Amino acid sequence: MAQRLLLRRFLTSVISRKPPQGVWASLTSTSLQTPPYNAGGLTGTPSPARTFHTTRVCSTTFNVQDGPDFQDRVVNSETPVVVDFHAQWCGPCKILGPRLEKMVAKQHGKVVMAKVDIDDHTDLAIEYEVSAVPTPHTHTFASGVFPLLPLLEKETRS
Repeated sequence: MAQRLLLRRFLTSVISRKPPQGVWASLTSTSLQTPPYNAGGLTGTPSPARTFHTTRVCSTTFNVQDGPDFQDRVVNSETPVVVDFHAQWCGPCKILGPRLEKMVAKQHGKVVMAKVDIDDHTDLAIEYEVSAVPTPHTHTFASGVFPLLPLLEKETRS
């Protein structure tokens, strides 16, 4: 479990980093091809190199890694952010999380979702006064943080 969590954190941090502009320019399919070879009088033609896409995947949901990551990607974000404070052991969190992800995905990038595991980030849970889970909040650059549940209740009533 700890190894899986460590791997997930590593992959998330690697994926979330923006590569420098010139890094991918030199990695084209022609530069990755193997040159023709001649071994013992037999000439061979190598198979074409595999191509890969260098476009960045745009995800509307991300896991918060630490306090500075939260500050950078949530507090300083110009895009509204739905913050899902959850725990892995929480049954209702497992139900609400996918529903929130679907709601955010329907917004097509107008809103993003940050997932904060309260067991891993107790400092953030205390700072944002999370007393029970699941506790979704929304955060906008201009108006700050406000609870999301009253808005969800209004939406389900109407």
